[in-house]
Amino acid sequence: MSTQRAREAILRIFRQRAGEFVSGEEISQGLNVSRTAVWKQIRALRDLGYEIEAAPSRGYRLRVSPDTLIPAEIQADLGTRCIGREVIYLEETDSTNLRAHEYGKSGAAEGLVIIAERQTAGKGRLGRKWSSPAGVNLYTTILLRPSILPRWATQLTFLSSVAVANAIQEVGGIRPQVKWPNDVLIDGKKVAGLLNEIDAEMEGIHYLIMGIGVNLNMTADQFPDDLRYPATSVALEAGKTVSRLTFARTLYRELDRLYHLYLEQGFLPIASAWKSLFSWDGKRVDVDTQGRRFQGVVSGLDTDGALLLTLDNGVVERVLAGDVRPV
Repeated sequence: MSTQRAREAILRIFRQRAGEFVSGEEISQGLNVSRTAVWKQIRALRDLGYEIEAAPSRGYRLRVSPDTLIPAEIQADLGTRCIGREVIYLEETDSTNLRAHEYGKSGAAEGLVIIAERQTAGKGRLGRKWSSPAGVNLYTTILLRPSILPRWATQLTFLSSVAVANAIQEVGGIRPQVKWPNDVLIDGKKVAGLLNEIDAEMEGIHYLIMGIGVNLNMTADQFPDDLRYPATSVALEAGKTVSRLTFARTLYRELDRLYHLYLEQGFLPIASAWKSLFSWDGKRVDVDTQGRRFQGVVSGLDTDGALLLTLDNGVVERVLAGDVRPV
């Protein structure tokens, strides 16, 4: 049994016997490992911040859990139908999206969640970097295999935007806004970014990965100086530290709920929820498509997620990609 799986198994035993002492012998038999191996894992859990009491002749008892994002904590009472059925935790990786591509190509089941404590090459839309310091935020990617045509894959970006916004409101008590196509804002400052990618052929999607980065507990001095747009964190806006574990669980539950709503009822309820968080309808905006720049008035969202703009000549233009800012 790997070290990570052993730790998770011990935590499951503690949670099943909440508040009770569990003997080292019982744990060793349950895991089919030696008492010495159990002691080593208990020591490793303490190093991670778990307060575990040891008493002669009684065994071990979990007293306090830290704000960690390891699979056993994420999955405890998660209650989702699909998302989070398997969780992979990485202390450090280049990008959770890159790792998700590997798992997607190797046949991993739908609902796989990858979480990184720190990313060395986190990326955003249009190849931009995503600052990923350790211990303060949530960097995660979810693997899905929806039976939809590739042209509709962009609809799931709006689904993840709504899920992130709802989770922020539930955990932080703040009502965010969304920015087309894949940002979540608080008071005009970016708090989360989304990057969905697909592996597909003309007739269908092999898999879709839903990359999400949320600034949860970053302080002002942790943001890079070269940000293109103002950024913030949930903690900065709420005036309090938020539990990363609570937020992650809330987010995965909301993603699971909205994903099944989408599979059952289509894009309409997702689009409606997104529009309720979008405040730019009827406003004049500047659009930079990296090759063309123009202005228009926001007039809606098309069925594939394209932004509809009414130009000065009355023509309605579909914007599929680009930066949009209010004038």
